[in-house]
Amino acid sequence: MSPFEVGAIFAAGLCAGTINTIVGSGSLITFPTLLAFGFAPLTANVSNTVGLVPGSISGAFGYRRELAGQTQRGLWLGLSSGAGGLTGGILLLAFPGAFEAVVPVLIGLALVLVAAGPWLSRVLTQHRHPEAHRSWPLFVLFFATAIYGGYFGAGQGIIMIALLTIFVPDRLQRLNGLKNVLAAVVNGVAGILFIFAAQVRWDVVILIAAGSILGGQVGARIGRRLPPPVLRGAIIVVGLVAEARLLIG
Repeated sequence: MSPFEVGAIFAAGLCAGTINTIVGSGSLITFPTLLAFGFAPLTANVSNTVGLVPGSISGAFGYRRELAGQTQRGLWLGLSSGAGGLTGGILLLAFPGAFEAVVPVLIGLALVLVAAGPWLSRVLTQHRHPEAHRSWPLFVLFFATAIYGGYFGAGQGIIMIALLTIFVPDRLQRLNGLKNVLAAVVNGVAGILFIFAAQVRWDVVILIAAGSILGGQVGARIGRRLPPPVLRGAIIVVGLVAEARLLIG
């Protein structure tokens, strides 16, 4: 790779790590960057997933204060996320390119849910209990989301935060911290599969990982300071940009 390509991939990883920690959909920066430099789509996809794992962990660590008391949630939904991430990774290796048509639909639906989150949360208040995070509908929906995350992943954080705000009664910042942990689980499980079963470009992985680790800390510093309405607005704006990029190409 040329020095320009090295710098561009590192910068893309930094931006993706920052955006993933605050919102999600950082892959819409790194993945097109790799394609622009001539990497095959499957190689770019698996290398991107592996490279973003350290950034997801960095972002989750940056939200460690908000994660206090969420161990049971993390374990229950982490099981669902891990199983879905593995399934999505297997599907990617077997059927690359199969999910392209549904990605804009998934992100669009998630944005509607994020925007309607406060209203839906109030409607569901009387029907929820303190262990709402252990509901089977949420487990199944997270499994389905993680399948998509393991397959491609762009926007999975937006879908996750939409589900959490609807099903789990808690502050948005705490739920965002949990989202970062669960995204790390999805990417981590899929990444381990790709290391052993796919062609991973380790030079790309190292550059994206280095950038996303730094980006995870930047994203945590910014995201933790945003008031809930501003954070929700940021999620919607980034999601709309991602939607437009997917639809326009």
